[in-house]
Amino acid sequence: MTPTLVRQHLSHTGEASRVDRGARARDWSEIQERMLVPLYEAVYERLEVGPATRLLGLGCGSGLALLIAASRGAAVSGVDSSSPERLALARERLLPEKWDTRARAGARLVCGPPEDAAGAEAPAFTLVTAFEPIGCLAGDSEGLGELLASAVPLAGRGAPVVLAGWGPPERCATSSVLRVATKLADPLRSTGSWRPALRDDLEEVAQRAGLKPDGSGRVACPFGYAGLDSALRGLLSTGLFDAAISATDQAQVDKEVTEALHPYRRRDGTVWMPNVFRYLIARIP
Repeated sequence: MTPTLVRQHLSHTGEASRVDRGARARDWSEIQERMLVPLYEAVYERLEVGPATRLLGLGCGSGLALLIAASRGAAVSGVDSSSPERLALARERLLPEKWDTRARAGARLVCGPPEDAAGAEAPAFTLVTAFEPIGCLAGDSEGLGELLASAVPLAGRGAPVVLAGWGPPERCATSSVLRVATKLADPLRSTGSWRPALRDDLEEVAQRAGLKPDGSGRVACPFGYAGLDSALRGLLSTGLFDAAISATDQAQVDKEVTEALHPYRRRDGTVWMPNVFRYLIARIP
């Protein structure tokens, strides 16, 4: 569920002050981000990402998708202006101290627009990814359109652009938990309420960006947690519940999300929610 599972929505007055963004970024990096690894790997395998790839990650978050691509030999760059805290963790992963031999040569991470990640006189990107899934909140694709408009000119003709989205709600167990956010944030629903993913969400974004669809796929990405506390921290790290926290309080959100998770708790105390995510490959004409 990010850039990133979803973009953080902290537009309400006083909301940012009620959320520890540093702790949330760490929970995202340590708990939640890995849930989308099957999506990253499926896309990279299909597109044969390797040493010849020059990848630009939009909404790169704490950089796990970039790290996986770099491990395949790709030169990676990432941008994320929504969460400086997550980007700082990405820098720890991809740009460690100079003496550390794990440093990824040529990696660029920018808290700004895509053009800032291109580099002077650098060759065009051969792949652009936007792995933050859309189709969960009303209007959650609006910012993506702006990012694509800036990124597309930086890639070569015919280069693939990958978009990601939630699968149908009947195949996403987490959908029932996400509805809690809408219920608690009812007074704020006009600014970001849950909605089921639609079949053509990704195609519509690609069309608005002037891209040509060239294949798609579905990937199982179950959300698995060691226990209820881990599940709660992971889900809250997505930012989907921040409006609910603003409308009520942290304790109320914690209580209701925990209750919504109980059907997915197994006998050993772990939490397991099967989900399906969809990706679209579009080409730059």
